[in-house]
Amino acid sequence: MKVVYPICCGVDVHKTFLVATIITSKGITPHYSKKRFSTFNNSILQFKQWLLDNNCYDVCMESTGKYWIPVYNLLEDSIHVTVANPKWVKAVKGNKDDTKDSKWIGDLFRLGLVPESYIPDKPIRILREYTRYRAKLVSCKSSEKNRFQNAFIVCNVALDAVVSDMFGKSASSITDYLISTEDPFDPDHCKTLLFRSLKNKVDAVVESIQGYQMTKEQKERILIIRSHLEFIEKSIADLDRKLDEIVAPYEGAIKLLCTNLGVDRTSAITIIFEIGTDMSHFANSKRLCCW
Repeated sequence: MKVVYPICCGVDVHKTFLVATIITSKGITPHYSKKRFSTFNNSILQFKQWLLDNNCYDVCMESTGKYWIPVYNLLEDSIHVTVANPKWVKAVKGNKDDTKDSKWIGDLFRLGLVPESYIPDKPIRILREYTRYRAKLVSCKSSEKNRFQNAFIVCNVALDAVVSDMFGKSASSITDYLISTEDPFDPDHCKTLLFRSLKNKVDAVVESIQGYQMTKEQKERILIIRSHLEFIEKSIADLDRKLDEIVAPYEGAIKLLCTNLGVDRTSAITIIFEIGTDMSHFANSKRLCCW
């Protein structure tokens, strides 16, 4: 097979160390030089200098968790780093151990058998951390909403079967009343808490609550859940304000994406930070959609 990279390096990255094998093609038989480095910054810089001293400007490593990122951060300015999907460098039987992995990765990479994963520029990677964190917070918010609703269900409050939104104005007024009062349930007072269309469901609302069982400890738990939910909502709002500041250089692309049906501003920002602004990395629309 044709040698694509005459001098290259295969890297096997772990949490606390990395094993690197430089492969130099001299004649028919390649020459291997292997070293082990710590994943602390000073040691990674030593690894980088070792590569440069050996005129090795092409490196391939497996995308192992997040451990490859610190190595990539320190190499990308002067070395072409290929981050490979694990399925492309999976070792055949007999080649899977710490001492052989880097050599195996390097052998495959040397012959051009390892497709390169798309890694956006550092500014995009940094902004991507914001949108991905926002997605985590939104997921956490949904979980807390479900937890809040279930906390009432186990207390024999079937309000969610009557109202369409447990966090609407009427439902919130009723839940606030239930967790704050020490007096027996007052149907007449409950009726005064209903607004708009729920006024037509007075009897159903009262029936869904009457006879509920809620201890002091359960009320305290509900208050904790609600406090956490409010904190998450505030965090999302703060994150959105920060995103509005840092996406200024991409406003043109964001507005263009928003012209597509079903794409709002938040979705447009997420799309840009996931795929970047340079579409040349994707050979066709199918590959872009797969990404």
